[in-house]
Amino acid sequence: MRIDRDVMPEHPLSWQARALIGLMHGTLKPASTLLMRHPLALVCAARLGDLGRLVRVPQPEHVTIAPEAFSACEGEWVRGGRALDERKAVLYFHGGGYFSCSPRTHRSITWRLSAAAKRPVLALDYRQGPVHQLADSLSDALDAYDCLLGRDYAPEDVILAGDSAGGHLTLATLLALRDRKLPLPGAAICLSPWADLTDFPRRANRWQDPMLPAGRVRWLARRWTSGLDPNDPLVSPVLGDFTGLPPLMIVTGSTEVLRDEARRVAERAREHGVQVRYEEWKHMPHVFPILADVLPEARLAFRHMSHFLRAVAARRAAAGDIAVA
Repeated sequence: MRIDRDVMPEHPLSWQARALIGLMHGTLKPASTLLMRHPLALVCAARLGDLGRLVRVPQPEHVTIAPEAFSACEGEWVRGGRALDERKAVLYFHGGGYFSCSPRTHRSITWRLSAAAKRPVLALDYRQGPVHQLADSLSDALDAYDCLLGRDYAPEDVILAGDSAGGHLTLATLLALRDRKLPLPGAAICLSPWADLTDFPRRANRWQDPMLPAGRVRWLARRWTSGLDPNDPLVSPVLGDFTGLPPLMIVTGSTEVLRDEARRVAERAREHGVQVRYEEWKHMPHVFPILADVLPEARLAFRHMSHFLRAVAARRAAAGDIAVA
């Protein structure tokens, strides 16, 4: 499988997707439009997220969860099966706009990603707003990666991955590691990455996106970048120099309000010599892989992630054979 390519899956839209997209248009999007207007809304969302940590969500019998602790935050090891390569790992950053959600809310992604990657997933419970700052989130990500290397994981055997704000954190972590001349992971996967936090108006898919109001995303970006330079690549990774980064896989939906910045990340990375597999799924909502319990398209996306990681491994093996020869 060739890594550097654009993929536009042409599968017929499932009835489950049609029903769910219609439901989102009538519920989630209006709720987001109303609630994301005042800083107090972020505080309330964060508190609800804290309560959500107490809820036990049933997992398939073959999935195991084990807590993990770091210097400033916590996380959990997620194993989506028994025949996993314990010498390798995925470091996962959940989404939630940097003010909500946790590893627990994203287990439908992490256990499937573990199965697809055939390795354990370390889902990081990094510090978020409104109490903490972007620098704290990035520090937690870098500490967790350093911790993995300190436990004798080879850099090339670690995959970074994240969705939405977690996709932003994935890209920022890659840029920070490269700038600090630290060893880079083997690859990265970004699901619907939030990559541009400058104050630009998002016009594409303003009405088609069933979940995110463009104006509210802009409002949240202003709050999260208060006191920062939004043109700093660690704040808006889409503006960064991607030279030297490992292969990337970017997955997005064609009607997302964040779709264009995902495209721009792919284009910019390729300009700097990075191999990118860019997948744009027709009509799929923001971070649709999290809906794999109900959407067949979401389950298929994990198969595509598995193909990407196998292609990366094959490329590395081929490069090793050439070096030996």
